[in-house]
Amino acid sequence: MRLTSIALLFILLFSNQLVQAQINEPTIKKIFTFKIDKDIDPAMNRRVELALKKANEAEADLIIIEMDTYGGAVNDADDIRTMLLESEIPIYVFINKDAASAGALISIASDSIYMAPGGSIGAATVVNGTDGAAAPDKYQSYMRSMMRSTAEATGRDPKIAEAMVDEKIVVEGISDSTSVITFSVSEAIKYGFCEGEYNSINEILVAQNLQSAEITIYEEGNIEKVIAFFLSPAISGFLILIIIGGIYFELQTPGVGFPLLAAIISTILYFTPYYLSGLAENWEILVFIIGIVLLAVELFVIPGFGIFGILGIIGILTGLVLGMIPNQNFDFEFVPAADLFAALLTVILAALGSVVLIFWLTPKINEWGAFKSVSLADTQQRSEGYTSSFYSNSMLGKTGIVHSRLRPSGKVEIDGEIYDAYSRGEFMDQGEKIIVISTEGTSLKVKHWES
Repeated sequence: MRLTSIALLFILLFSNQLVQAQINEPTIKKIFTFKIDKDIDPAMNRRVELALKKANEAEADLIIIEMDTYGGAVNDADDIRTMLLESEIPIYVFINKDAASAGALISIASDSIYMAPGGSIGAATVVNGTDGAAAPDKYQSYMRSMMRSTAEATGRDPKIAEAMVDEKIVVEGISDSTSVITFSVSEAIKYGFCEGEYNSINEILVAQNLQSAEITIYEEGNIEKVIAFFLSPAISGFLILIIIGGIYFELQTPGVGFPLLAAIISTILYFTPYYLSGLAENWEILVFIIGIVLLAVELFVIPGFGIFGILGIIGILTGLVLGMIPNQNFDFEFVPAADLFAALLTVILAALGSVVLIFWLTPKINEWGAFKSVSLADTQQRSEGYTSSFYSNSMLGKTGIVHSRLRPSGKVEIDGEIYDAYSRGEFMDQGEKIIVISTEGTSLKVKHWES
């Protein structure tokens, strides 16, 4: 009996120690960290999406985001905070100095917030990208609703969250009607918007007995580095130069193929990084393609150069500019003036550079052996017996009428026969009288004639 009691006591003691060891053992074994340390924009949106995907693939038990941003685009901030709220993995945010505006919204979407000494959170008023003035109330209302619903979802005071957007919302004992709320570290801790003050992520881990956990730091892959390289304004400008120059030289030497191939490859390298980063949208690429089509129609279908050519050039340049900036269907309210200026300057300088390159390169191109086999490099002089006349000189001075409208090219009727013709630039309607003033080329050159 005594032996049985001793055995039972031993089992109870052993079980108690085992349970206590399991309680003390951290349940978080894998931690995944990444940074939000730049403006909240499509590129940052993509970084967060990829980082969260990697964290899920790594089967992390905890995600820690190191935050230091003054904010950015509202729509991208909304995407990011939604991803955080829907994450099945707990998320901590360590505010390493600043979480302003969109950064505050993203921080509030996390499960726990920690701050470095001297850090701040708040000031989430929506401002435009031109002069930093407050955006219209419809945007403020949208931001207030996001801050309120996000705070409610994560157990924080929704009225304080709203007061970070709108100074008219008064929170007794915290704010009046003169300014929006921005919390220091101590204030954020006092009002439930921060769990503690730490100097680093390592200090947080030590405080929570997680220093033995496996830590994975997110690093952008080679593809992301390549994308970042091609997003450089200098590289974008160089690609635009090749696009414009390639199109021009292909039109000058049809059938060669190399200029067109260079233009196509440059177009792909230009738009793909902006598309993957969320800057270039489908319709912006479509505008560029339509511009190419209109220019081709003007050059190959409609003789001369008119409205289709002008619209084509505008479409090409517009597509190139819009692909570089995060506008929302021509709404530039939240596009920083500096970004818009940089995009315009890049495209304009590249276009001017293409013109200079074309003028410099055109005289030299015939000297290249690769082009001599596909282009006529020599000049055929009239004194050597060459002539560009398709019609005999007997047609010179003949009169007739416009058979189909000249715009400035079309057809004319002379002595009952139909001929291709073109004017000196003016438009002529059907039935107007004309006189032939030149027979060189494959079309007659005509002008108005009054009998």
